[in-house]
Amino acid sequence: MDIKILSQIVDDAAKNATAIEQLTVQHQFNEEESYAIQAASIERRLARGEKFVGLKMGFTSYAKMEQMGVHDMIWGRLTDDMFFKNGDNIPFNKFIHPRAEPEICFLVKKEIDHTLTLEEIPEYIEGVAAAIEIIDSRYKNFKFSLEDVIADNCSSAGFLFGDWHPVDTEINHLNMTLSFNDEVVQSGSSNAILGNPWQSLIDASRLAQKYKQEIPAGSYIMAGAATPAMYLKEGMNVKTTVDTLGDVEFTVV
Repeated sequence: MDIKILSQIVDDAAKNATAIEQLTVQHQFNEEESYAIQAASIERRLARGEKFVGLKMGFTSYAKMEQMGVHDMIWGRLTDDMFFKNGDNIPFNKFIHPRAEPEICFLVKKEIDHTLTLEEIPEYIEGVAAAIEIIDSRYKNFKFSLEDVIADNCSSAGFLFGDWHPVDTEINHLNMTLSFNDEVVQSGSSNAILGNPWQSLIDASRLAQKYKQEIPAGSYIMAGAATPAMYLKEGMNVKTTVDTLGDVEFTVV
């Protein structure tokens, strides 16, 4: 197994929006090696001029963890090429088979250099916002193993957020909806995110420390999905509404 070669395969698939076979069909690697492939693929992006802007959390549902047979979250890296503004038109051909998830995003105020506690959050977090993540596995038919999805940067493809709110804004037990063309297609509670969305932030800081990933001031942390993801199609207006946090939306063109 050559980490450099595998990182090029997943990076090229993402860059060219071309589906590939699962890496694990022909290669054997463990979870630690999966993160090494992910890191190397992101280094390729940074070498092309993209900038690291934050982290995204995955498997933040206990039911999803059980389904995948794992006991911890997974995480990926965000770059500025994945960022879209609230209200943007987003080209469908940038992706292979994209899906959208309603989320909450955190804005980092101060470099996070250790595993945070709940009490420390106001010192390190500037604000919270309603958000949408666009996920897009680079594997054919959206099928993958745990090792495959980690290597593929946990299917990270795009993200956007709405207006920022103060860090002391209540984010527990908020109703979150995902709508396509003004029709609600998914709804759930913010507490579907690990029972408390702040726990996702704490776990992000823990996993970043484990893998020696910096979380600088000004970066973003996507907390993970509150509902199942839904497939996108051209012409859709996609909106997430979160109680007290407001709306965030985009149109697929």
